[in-house]
Amino acid sequence: MRIVGLTGGISSGKSTVSNLFKSHDIPVVDADIVARDVLKKGAGGYKRVVAAFGEDILQANGEVDRPKLGQIVFSDPGKRQLLNRLLAPFISSGIFWEILKLWLKGCKVIVLDIPLLFEAKMDKWTKPIIVVWVDTETQLQRLMARDRINEEAARNRTNAQMALDLKRSKADIVIDNSGTLEDLEEQFQKVLVQVTKPLTWTEFWLSRQGAFSALASIIIGVVVGKNVLGKL
Repeated sequence: MRIVGLTGGISSGKSTVSNLFKSHDIPVVDADIVARDVLKKGAGGYKRVVAAFGEDILQANGEVDRPKLGQIVFSDPGKRQLLNRLLAPFISSGIFWEILKLWLKGCKVIVLDIPLLFEAKMDKWTKPIIVVWVDTETQLQRLMARDRINEEAARNRTNAQMALDLKRSKADIVIDNSGTLEDLEEQFQKVLVQVTKPLTWTEFWLSRQGAFSALASIIIGVVVGKNVLGKL
């Protein structure tokens, strides 16, 4: 199985690239969706976060007010680190089970869409790593327009993440999303060719088909060995 890492920064266009993979029938494990699930009322992550941040972060129906929680952690590095520590075990576990389900289905290529791929040290499990990059000014303008916030709030959010230039230096593949959607789609087509090329032998043996092949080889070896020993 080939596990492709996909990351970027807030308003860099990572979600657009993720959706392009989905439109080409490549399964995507989205860490943001997993994070939403672990924050649902009654979930393990929910209980820890409410215990740490108090019931002021809850809506009337008891669910976590995600925008309110976001405002708290984006303006306070200490609380942001606390939130990451609280949720990391639950998110990692959720991602693992999603990967396992896709492995059992026989998927040969999957994409891990993880905003904190490098920060969470999950880059070591993925190859290649794709970073969706955009210049700082474009990123700020897009974020302010999308979330209807001022420049100070936008900078607080971008500064809360690893710099995109640093992420770009760690990438195997960089998609520059500073241009138009057409430019992005053109780059994506080239990336798609790279991502869907035949599996290496290592990737094959890590796939479900590879595991079954290895098991079949062992069984055949045992049967043949017994037959040979029986004739001695």
